[in-house]
Amino acid sequence: MSLSLYKWATPLVAGAFLLMATTGVLMFFHLDTGLNKAAHEWLGWVFVIGAAFHIFSNFPGFKKKMAKPLSIGIAGIFVTLLLLSFIPLDKGGSNGKMIAGAAMNSLASAPISVVAQVTHADPQELLAALNAGGMSISSADMSINDVVGQNPELRMKALSLVFNQK
Repeated sequence: MSLSLYKWATPLVAGAFLLMATTGVLMFFHLDTGLNKAAHEWLGWVFVIGAAFHIFSNFPGFKKKMAKPLSIGIAGIFVTLLLLSFIPLDKGGSNGKMIAGAAMNSLASAPISVVAQVTHADPQELLAALNAGGMSISSADMSINDVVGQNPELRMKALSLVFNQK
């Protein structure tokens, strides 16, 4: 078993590394398209499994190499970085996204007349901008959710029209 594992573990890790490195760099520079992000997230598991098999099939050499002070120091740096990555950078941690989402949901649920007050816009101009953008809102008493329901894409399109209409 170990010999056959040895034959395919290294090429598996090499191929998965190529995929992870390429999609990761594309995502870093916001150049990812199509399925790059999904491939990075899901096929990353292939990299993890392949690395585990690679370590297993080369365990005597891995164990010998990892016993050296330089290897221990480098591994220690990465373990420290991993632990630090769990510390939130702001006081709210991931609450910032939840707060922004709650604010957007509140705006989408509020009557257009209230949204106009919040955004310092004229209600009729806001209605005109929304209708010109394909939303069928006939009254300032209606909300964006009255028109788009629970469709998140349409809700974001409508909110984008609200904030870009000036």
